[in-house]
Amino acid sequence: MSSDPDHVRRRLLAMLPAAVLLGACGKSGVPGVGAGAAGATPDLSKVTLVLGDQVKLLQTKAEAAGVLKDVPYKIQWASFQGAAPLFEAVVSGDVDTAMAADTPALAAAAGGARVKVVVASVSSPTGVAILVPPDSPIKTVADLKGRNVIVSSARGSVAHFLLFGALREAGLKPQDVNTGFLLPSDAAVAFSSGKIEAWATFGTYQAAAEIRGARVLRDGVGINSGIGVIAASDAALADAGKRAALADVLRRLAQSNVWANAHPEEYYAVFQRLTGLPPDVAKLAVSRDRPQLRAVDGEIVRQLQEVADTFYEAKLFPRRVDASKLVDPSLFQPA
Repeated sequence: MSSDPDHVRRRLLAMLPAAVLLGACGKSGVPGVGAGAAGATPDLSKVTLVLGDQVKLLQTKAEAAGVLKDVPYKIQWASFQGAAPLFEAVVSGDVDTAMAADTPALAAAAGGARVKVVVASVSSPTGVAILVPPDSPIKTVADLKGRNVIVSSARGSVAHFLLFGALREAGLKPQDVNTGFLLPSDAAVAFSSGKIEAWATFGTYQAAAEIRGARVLRDGVGINSGIGVIAASDAALADAGKRAALADVLRRLAQSNVWANAHPEEYYAVFQRLTGLPPDVAKLAVSRDRPQLRAVDGEIVRQLQEVADTFYEAKLFPRRVDASKLVDPSLFQPA
């Protein structure tokens, strides 16, 4: 991942209009959140948070649950296809936070991104899988030897970790397959047209392919942790106003997860409307996305470290990541 600002901005311009920016604002105060350096409460009416999202998952829940009404700061949403371009936007300073699985957050840190994990969630690892076409002669992971496998969306992604773990489980080495990397939307087109032998992917892209008949060769159960994170840039955390707003918005996002899990049909309807996905795809994706936000405690740090060490030892990370230094547990505590 490049940290050169000009490179990053060129990537961002190339992705537009993939980044969807929507604003919301309010006027009421937020008691009990951070203070400025001089001890004064920050003026949150002057704060704008740019919240990074993937396929509008956070935004949809928040809007459906109504948890962002009357916030005393401004919010902009930036929704991306995958974690790699999202973290590039965080590195460039264009986005304050990134919602991602554990591996891309660790990959960003290994690449030098100045970020901290401020909250975690745990959901089912069935939301990541290696897929093959329905009529494929590939029946097991061992059959991938010598085959071409596309991973979405980049090195260090949650799908990449699944492929690595599945190959190891089958007694294969990474070099036993020909691995390429594509953004999910590009890979989806190539897969549906029969140009990809096997595809490691996730989320709504996985659900859409399965609905169209793709066969799951191996999902993430037993390999992937199921941990998701919200990471914030060091720059945002160093700003007293943004830090206070982040503490408040994390609390609200936690409430939106509770609401979505308690009202799956209502959440599904809003998710389908906002994303424009086919109803069956949206329903399958929603059924797999039932996380609860939780504090980044010692168990989360231990699991992050295990994933980081696995990728580092496999020479997929350029340097070792110390997970204990990657987290900031002070912004979020469960109610």
